[in-house]
Amino acid sequence: MIPTFVITLREGVEASLIVGIIAAFLVKEGRRDALRQMWVGVAIAIVLCSAVGIGLDIVGEELPQRQQEGLETIVGLIAVATISYMIIWMTRHSRGIKAELEGEAASALARGSAMALVAMAFLAVLREGFETSVFLLAAFQDATNTTAAGTGAVLGLLAAVAIGVGLYGGGVHINLSKFFRITGLVLVFVAAGLLATAAHTAHEAGWISNFQSEAVSLRWLVHPGTVSESLLTGMLGLRAAPTQIEAFVYLAYAIPMALFVLWPRRGKPARRAPGEAQQQQAQQPGVGAARNPAAQNPA
Repeated sequence: MIPTFVITLREGVEASLIVGIIAAFLVKEGRRDALRQMWVGVAIAIVLCSAVGIGLDIVGEELPQRQQEGLETIVGLIAVATISYMIIWMTRHSRGIKAELEGEAASALARGSAMALVAMAFLAVLREGFETSVFLLAAFQDATNTTAAGTGAVLGLLAAVAIGVGLYGGGVHINLSKFFRITGLVLVFVAAGLLATAAHTAHEAGWISNFQSEAVSLRWLVHPGTVSESLLTGMLGLRAAPTQIEAFVYLAYAIPMALFVLWPRRGKPARRAPGEAQQQQAQQPGVGAARNPAAQNPA
């Protein structure tokens, strides 16, 4: 439940942020005709992404057992790669993402291109929706309770929509940098668990035959069939008896990625417009005179 909740919450907030900013600009400019087109594009993007996820699931069910395991491995690896890219990009850009999006939207409107904003919203939802479809497909394949996983996905999506509406209306103020850092850290362990699962399904598909001995027993911590197992497996991707290859890929991924997300970062200094420095200098008494001897000794 927790992995699917975090996935849809994270992706939903990012998509809602983009769509909300674009919708606000279109309303401000009185382009409600383009606003209707934007919502149509968003709906089409959601349908396309849902079709991709359902199609992959149907194809997987029609395959023989070994081929199913192979497809699950490929989907899991794609999900891990996409999650990794998203975590890295968002960790680097989360401080200024809202300002960047507002700048792009303002530039599009300045060029008189409302359709460019409609395309931005469509492509943003299409991208986030495709990523979510792959993530959820991999998470559902890894889940022991599909009902709980589905509930988590729905709750995460509803929470993301609520946050998006609040941001659009101005009634909700959140620190996006901290939000994406916390959810990014959770997704690091989700991705590490998916990578370990991919190693397991690769063995079932006959692709990996070595390092299948039990690496460590975590049965004392991860009790099968309990709430603690759901939390530890869902939040940290821990399993009761991981094999050597599963433990290796888990740690090899989780440790450096977690350090990357948690590493302190300083905000970039704001760029000043051309001539701003000279204006500030001119406003400070004595600064120009100190640098211009002629000013001190007039003829």
